[in-house]
This record gives sequence, structure tokens and C-alpha cells, in this order.
Amino acid sequence: MNLDELKVILKENGIVGAGGAGFPTYAKLNSKADVLIMNCAECEPLIRVDRQLIKIYTEEILDTYEMMVQVLGCEKGIIGIKSHYKESIEAIKHKIENYPKLELNILEDVYPAGDEVVLIYETTGRIVPEGAIPITVGAIVVNVETVLNIHNAVVNKKAVVDTYVTITGEVNNPITVKAPIGSKVIDLINLAGGSKIEDYEIIMGGPMTGRLTTLNSYITKTTKALIVLPKEHLVINKRKFDPSIDIKRAMSVCSQCRMCSDLCPRNQLGHVISPHKIMNTLANGLTEDIDTFTSTMLCCECGICEMYACHQGLAPRSLIAEMKLKLREKGIKNPHNNAPINVGRMREYRKIPIDRLIAKLNLTTYNVDANLSPDRLKVKKVEINMRQHIGAPAVPIVKVGDEVYKGNVIGIVDEKNLGAFIHASITGVIVSVSENSIFIEARGDING
Repeated sequence: MNLDELKVILKENGIVGAGGAGFPTYAKLNSKADVLIMNCAECEPLIRVDRQLIKIYTEEILDTYEMMVQVLGCEKGIIGIKSHYKESIEAIKHKIENYPKLELNILEDVYPAGDEVVLIYETTGRIVPEGAIPITVGAIVVNVETVLNIHNAVVNKKAVVDTYVTITGEVNNPITVKAPIGSKVIDLINLAGGSKIEDYEIIMGGPMTGRLTTLNSYITKTTKALIVLPKEHLVINKRKFDPSIDIKRAMSVCSQCRMCSDLCPRNQLGHVISPHKIMNTLANGLTEDIDTFTSTMLCCECGICEMYACHQGLAPRSLIAEMKLKLREKGIKNPHNNAPINVGRMREYRKIPIDRLIAKLNLTTYNVDANLSPDRLKVKKVEINMRQHIGAPAVPIVKVGDEVYKGNVIGIVDEKNLGAFIHASITGVIVSVSENSIFIEARGDING
């Protein structure tokens, strides 16, 4: 197989980054890369997906990973994994000697070790320039579930119709499950035994970067966790963001202590972003400080400044994200492209231990195993979003009344556009079609 053939397979089988924003994987693959990095750091607290997948499907994942290294012509493939994933590490060590181009790199248990720019530095010593992508330094990063999806596409001829989701928090039976894409959130919560409390909110994603969702929402290819928390929990309250109020709070109580900048992972890698300067600029209306405003475009939105660093309970991350959005709406592009040579001299002492972060977020009670269920979730209806990836949305090619089988293509992207195909996740009948989503009701065997 050559690189062009692999890219076609990935696009047509709907493979996107399973653990991030959903960037189409075929578009990442570039023969200029000399190293392929597999992200098994699982950046966010409480999520239990990738560590279990690589423990259970070790051979399938490593086979496919080495194939990718060879097709790309990389010198090597690096597996970055946190040191406390001991069972996963043992599973890899037991097999890795059979793969001469692969090596294991054990990472510290810190946040955000799974951020791709941080991961590249930790595994290769290379610093990705400001506003640049990994290929700029000869690297490509993929996560564990994405590699498993590539295995299923290349070896088993199966498209992406499922995603693995950890359901945890205030549920009776924390669990990780393989669920059809488009499954309703309530179905996954019920599979975990339902909520233990009456008044709760749900985070879709991790506690640091996830968003509030509802029982009637539907999961996508990139959904990795559903976390049920009390309505007044710290993590929930941080999501109830009002820019006008938070700017006034910054004006009144920001002490310019620099803690948000000192702990910022991008700042510590030499990028010019300094959250404390951004807060000062916002609070005091320093509109002439253009560089500080545009530096918001370098923020990775990891949440350290807001969820961990700020002792005043301010919301730097949320304000920075709002500012980035406004700049983009005005057509302003990132002007920063500095290529740092050295990291901050105090960087090693400013890493955040994951256990300390979990304690700070008041999540220690929920930091429990969520074992992978051997069974696929059964659902009667799915809503499949046409925009589950970065790029152009897929265009529906089915109509109401059509019968589809699990794995059938239901949405396509023009070959000239960045995007990925969308497939039916269950066997059934199309009951609704719009440019945004397709509803399928199960018929017969509801597992498809």
C-alpha cells in the first residue's frame, strides 16, 4: 500500500482524530514526517479509553502503527504513554520487540501531557513554532483509538460507526463503552446505572476542556467521556461563563500575580502568550496593545489558567477563547510565528501532577476505574451529525424512507474539500434528513 491509497481509505471510511477536534486523519499524513507519534497520554483526568484499548487490542494497534510508519517513510514511531498506565505499558512491552521501528516513551503523570505540542516536545525535544502544526517539525501525532479505527478500515474494511466513551462521575456503575455514533446521551448514562443524584449536570469531554451537554444530546466521533456532576460542582460552575461579568471581575480582583502565565504550557515552551498580560489588557481597556490581543490565538485552551492557576477564581481561558472568536469573526489571522529554541528555564518545576489537578478540581471521588464493556451499546435511534470533523460538512446522500445497513455511506465530502465521509451507525430506516444531521431508526437487530 502506498500513501495515496491509504489516504483514500481513511477519507472514505470516515477516520478523523478520535481524541481531539476531529481533524481528518488522511490530511495529516505527510511523507515529509520523520517521526510518527502515538498519543496514549489521554490528556484529561477521569477518561479511561485509550489506555484500555491499547491493553486489549495491543497487536492490532501496533501492527497498524508500524504499517503507517512504513507507508509514511518515517524513521520511527514513538508511543507516548503516562507512567501510571502500568497494565498498558506491560502489554506494549510484551509485544514491541516484534516491531523494529517502534519505541516506547514513558511520560510523567502531568497535565497536559497529551496536548500534541507538549507531547512532541516531551518525546522528541522539538518545539513546534507559534501557530504552526506538527509537520513543521517533521512530526505527525495520532491517538490510540484513531489507529484502531485505521486498523478496522484497512484490515477489516469497516468504516467508523462507533466511538468509545467513558461514563463516570455521579453514576452508579462507571464504565467505558463502545457506542454507535449518534447515540443519545441518556442511553449511555442509563448504561452506567443512571445518576446517583437528582440535581446534576453533564460534561461531554473531560473536566478541563469539555462542555456542558444534555440528556437529549447525541454523541459524535470525537466524544470521549460523559461526566455526571452535581449542579453546583466547581467544574460545572466554571462552565457558566458570562464575558461581561468576568471582565468586570478581572477589573476588580486580578492581582497580576503571573501564576496563569507561569503555569501556561505554551508559555513554558517559549510561545509569546502570557495570560496575565491578556487579563490586564482586557481589564484596563489597553486597546493599543495589539500583540497581546493577537497572542490569544496561541492559546490551546487547556484550562490550566482558569481551572488550576488562578487563586482569584477568574476565567482567563474563557475570556481568551471569546477574544479569539471575535478576532476570527473580524477576519484577523494569527500574526505570530516565532520558532522558540529553548523552553522556559523553570518548566520542569511548573508541570502539574495529574493527582494534584484532580484534587484541586474536587474530582478525587470520581477518579475510579471505568472498565471497558465487552458489549456494544444497543440503541433504537441515532442522530448522526454531518459536521463531526474539521473542514467542510458532509452532504447527505440518503432520503427519508431509505433503508440502510450499518456501515453504509450516508454523507460524503467532495474530493476537493477537507472532510470525511459519514456512515450509518445502525441498520434501520432514514426518518429525517437535513443539511445538519440524519436520523435513523433501528429495524430488526438493533445492533445492526
